[in-house]
Amino acid sequence: MTESRTEDNPRALVVGGGPAGLMAAEMLARAGISVLVAEAKPSIGRKFLMAGKSGLNLTKDEPFDDFLRAYGDAADWLRPMLEAFGPDAVQDWARGLGQEVFSGSTGRVFPRAMKASPLLRAWLARLEGLGVTWRTRWRWTGWEGGALTFDTPEGAVKITPGVTVLALGGANWARLGSDGAWAPLLAGRGVELTPFAPANAGLCVDWSEPMRARFGAPIKGVRFSAGRLASRGEAVISGRGLEGGGIYPLTPALREGAPLVVDLLPDLDAATVTARLSRPRGKASLANHLRKALGLDPARLALAQEFGRPLPADPAALARLVKALPIRHAGLRPMDEAISTAGGVARAALDDGLMLRVLPGTYCAGEMLDWEAPTGGYLLTACLATGRRAGRAAAARLGAG
Repeated sequence: MTESRTEDNPRALVVGGGPAGLMAAEMLARAGISVLVAEAKPSIGRKFLMAGKSGLNLTKDEPFDDFLRAYGDAADWLRPMLEAFGPDAVQDWARGLGQEVFSGSTGRVFPRAMKASPLLRAWLARLEGLGVTWRTRWRWTGWEGGALTFDTPEGAVKITPGVTVLALGGANWARLGSDGAWAPLLAGRGVELTPFAPANAGLCVDWSEPMRARFGAPIKGVRFSAGRLASRGEAVISGRGLEGGGIYPLTPALREGAPLVVDLLPDLDAATVTARLSRPRGKASLANHLRKALGLDPARLALAQEFGRPLPADPAALARLVKALPIRHAGLRPMDEAISTAGGVARAALDDGLMLRVLPGTYCAGEMLDWEAPTGGYLLTACLATGRRAGRAAAARLGAG
């Protein structure tokens, strides 16, 4: 067995090179503290780059209280961090890195370049200018006494920093570094954890054969609801089920077993739908009458036939079905297919600066904390905000905040 070697100890160690970790590193470096970032993957920010492939959604431009509500039960916990570094601050941060931003029609904010790579390159250059160093292919393996241990290409390494920020992600994108392997290490030190669960996940649906013709079709102009949650976003009919922004925000309620219901005509009340369906249909089939009277496109009509058969002939009963169509499904897609995860380090395990109560001097940030949010810029904003909070608190512990 190769003997561990000890690196020169930085005053601050950040484990994880995603947005939360890099923001923590920046806060520490700006306080004049030497910082080493240790990343398990071959390069920094891999998940960040993947998220930006289809257009990097930085944040959401909307009233702050509306923005905060997206975090559900964690909103009160995250409020002070998001007040300190929220949507406006994220946009200013991107501009400060030379990336102009714009808001889309739904309020989602993107860099003009529509990519993550220019922003990441500028950020890494700024961090390097502040003296931050990093090591890649360094996988954290736990502690040995007071030192953190790593498997590296050069062998086992031990580091004993003044403070540590852990920003290791959730448990859903193992190939990009978020594999949740850190959970047993923290549990072994007595850190309270909440079990991981899929968030922003699609649904498994066992479609009938006729639905194959609709695979890939978007479902637009509907309102999905589950429990107390609702969404006017779109979804896509896929061979495995339903995917997309109309479904993802409902994940917390769907995990708890709430039924999924879709209103195929959310801009019309039941009385108007009933009146339209009461028009004479002559020799038209009931499905054709439904299409013509209500103007349903093929995707919405297919849903009505898939989940409403046999369609009721009574106009009022058919209207009720159109306004509240139950979607039969087989649960959420597996966690490794989810966009993010719920669960992780429990709020009770952390102080207001995100320091672990049982491990003084060790902080946590980003998606490894037990909070969740829908897609749309909420995830990245909270990762940056919690990284900022942890980095500033760690700097203050070293007397440099």
